[in-house]
Amino acid sequence: MEEGIINNCKKFALIGYPLGHSMSALIHKNLLEISKVKGEYIHIEVEPEHLKEEYEKKLSHLNGFNITIPHKTNIIQFLDQVSDKAKLYGSVNTVDIKNNKAVGYNTDCIGFLNSMKKENIEFGQNVLICGSGGVSRMFAFESLISGANVTLAVRNSSVQSAKNIQNEVRQKLSKDCKIIMLEDASDEYDLIINGTPVGMFPNVDACPIKEDVIKKAKAVFDAIYNPIETRLIKLSKKHGVRCLGGLPMLVWQAAVAEEIWNGVKFQNEDIDFVIDIAQKELRKKM
Repeated sequence: MEEGIINNCKKFALIGYPLGHSMSALIHKNLLEISKVKGEYIHIEVEPEHLKEEYEKKLSHLNGFNITIPHKTNIIQFLDQVSDKAKLYGSVNTVDIKNNKAVGYNTDCIGFLNSMKKENIEFGQNVLICGSGGVSRMFAFESLISGANVTLAVRNSSVQSAKNIQNEVRQKLSKDCKIIMLEDASDEYDLIINGTPVGMFPNVDACPIKEDVIKKAKAVFDAIYNPIETRLIKLSKKHGVRCLGGLPMLVWQAAVAEEIWNGVKFQNEDIDFVIDIAQKELRKKM
């Protein structure tokens, strides 16, 4: 651990707009306590048109910060350096500031991979990804890097963004992916990944994909963490399909950000402890 961290209070934040009922402050508070780093973590709502002003006035003076929608791409222009993975996705969710130098990272991918690995969920040969937003782009890249065949399932309004992902993976990975409409998904998949907000609180009865497709899958991953068990996860359990919700990914990506900022390391039991705390808080809110 860096000399002097314990005695000096470090300052971290989450920026986005709107932030709503984000769990980030609770998660980072507990990770800071576990690693014995003296620091505070706050939420800062930043409207898109004020990003430059807020970066210069507040964000650049922090020790580090996380980024969520809608700033994950636009923040890059203000940074001195960007990691290879963040460049690959064109998306930054963590910024580390040391010696007046701001470096951008993407810890979403490591959070996703770590949570999948812990539950022994593999990509397999055929992956269906619901959605074509920023997190779905990351899911598509990681699935293709693993060697899987990828199908993006989207609504009519998202066809262009799916085509953008298709073009990106062709250019950056020399690979390809298929695009279909969500309602047309009918094949058997080794893994179904939900990167859409369908099923998120308060619309907890919604599901992005038909039950007939879910029950044929080998595994299901839902990036949504509120509710803890979405309808997609409940249907997966009903049919005995191995499945995982988004809360472990959220905690893992936060832990990786802390490791970057503070030079600390977390064990699996530390992550499990924080996941348990976050689950209890979510149940209270529900």
